[in-house]
Amino acid sequence: MQRRNFLKQTIQGAVLPSILGGLSVRAWAESPLLKALGGADNDHVLVLIQLAGGNDGLNTIIPLEFYSDYNRIRPNIAIPENRVLRVNNNLKSGLHPSLTGMQQLYNEEKLCAIQAVGYPSPNGSHFRSMDIWLTGSDTEQYLSTGWAGRYLNHQYPNYPIGFPNDTMPDPLALQIGSVLSPVFLSPTGFDALAIDEGLNFYNLIDAIQDPTPNTPSGVELTYLRTVAKQTNKYAEVIKAAAAKVTRQSAYPADNYLAAQLKAVAKLVAGGLKTKIYMVSMGGFDTHAGQVNGGNPLTGNHSGLLKQVSDAITAFMADLKFLGVSNRVLGMTFSEFGRRMQSNGSLGTDHGAAQPVFLFGEAVKQGILGKNPAIPTNTQAIDNVPMQYDFRSVYSTILRDWFCLPPADVDTVLLKNYQYLPVLRSSACNMDMQELNNLGDNLIINYPNPFTASTTITFKSSGGHILIQVFDTTGRKIATLADKVYAAGTYSIVFDSGTLASGVYYARLQNGPLQQVRPMLKVR
Repeated sequence: MQRRNFLKQTIQGAVLPSILGGLSVRAWAESPLLKALGGADNDHVLVLIQLAGGNDGLNTIIPLEFYSDYNRIRPNIAIPENRVLRVNNNLKSGLHPSLTGMQQLYNEEKLCAIQAVGYPSPNGSHFRSMDIWLTGSDTEQYLSTGWAGRYLNHQYPNYPIGFPNDTMPDPLALQIGSVLSPVFLSPTGFDALAIDEGLNFYNLIDAIQDPTPNTPSGVELTYLRTVAKQTNKYAEVIKAAAAKVTRQSAYPADNYLAAQLKAVAKLVAGGLKTKIYMVSMGGFDTHAGQVNGGNPLTGNHSGLLKQVSDAITAFMADLKFLGVSNRVLGMTFSEFGRRMQSNGSLGTDHGAAQPVFLFGEAVKQGILGKNPAIPTNTQAIDNVPMQYDFRSVYSTILRDWFCLPPADVDTVLLKNYQYLPVLRSSACNMDMQELNNLGDNLIINYPNPFTASTTITFKSSGGHILIQVFDTTGRKIATLADKVYAAGTYSIVFDSGTLASGVYYARLQNGPLQQVRPMLKVR
């Protein structure tokens, strides 16, 4: 999405009155979810947690199996090995010491992680990369709609005509906070009306209004007034839902993310049919002061992760207290991760792939994917190589949480993406441990190291095969295979041409299976 279009369309999201403990709420149009479920009674809720700034993945999930290499490339910010939080059934990875609550959720089989989530040829701009994550676009593609907005529009294409109504009295999507996110923009671009939270929304809507002129601009003004009045009605049902919940379990004080999640829990338990909530917190752009000098257990990143962990843990406890924990799935994401190497300012610079956490009663415990291999000649520009496309996470959520048919998932996300076995709700999931333990022989190359070319040998279990080569920054170098292969073993030659010497990654994707192979080019 172009910055100009984004700013122009912010007038289309409505800020409701401050009715939830000082937090403003933005409402988006409803969509007919029940149509997508084929008549199934699905009351599932998705909560998106945006970590703005670019979270450092290597200091969030520490690669214990490569700890000496990790410590070598991050001598001034590395978490001491004896302070890394261990998790059940995984000796290769651990969590940052501030994530004690999330460690507990993991061990209780209520949290999982997906390693190295990103997209080909990553963009280092905060605004553009977050736009890519929110719209679900490719790097060079600009979309005017968000992935969630397309989903909602796909389900209820007639909004706002006839909404709210007796069947769907509530907004299908809510954002807690004052900043409109592109994630909820639908193809029509008119899901709601944005009003600065400092204005009196009720007086603006209920005041006597001049007749609109019989012109194109008059038609749009009438439309906006209609949407605004609908949003006023939504404010009433939101307020009524919040009033139904008079007791909640404890949340940490002075934690804005916790306050937002507390509001979400209240609305879910209060009976809203809202399907998607979005909350956010900033501060993750840790170029400097990520740790305090001499003590990597303290500093900005440690404090941020503690806030996230404490907020999610309190939220999960509250959902259980309120009796709605089985209805909620949560997901964390940032616009990008950080570079492999630390910098000279006790921080890290803009990177690429990052870990994504999912939490809720329906997740499968585990860490999907492998720790990134750290080259011996790591450079300052090197990024964590992508293992999973972020849209594969969306695809899996739409399919296994919102029960959208696969063909409709592809329509919403504009193409087909890899399916990930991270949720319990699908009967056809492949076990996560089975997927991670398939071995290292799905894709190999010889010779390795190589000078000019190398032969890549790969195994297909049948179906579509995608093989791409990336450099250490995450830039896509080549697509070697992108078609259907029968089950069997195949070989393909990668000619490196004029590429500089260094490490490159060959990534194989075959249905739910994926594997990344490091390759070293030498002179």
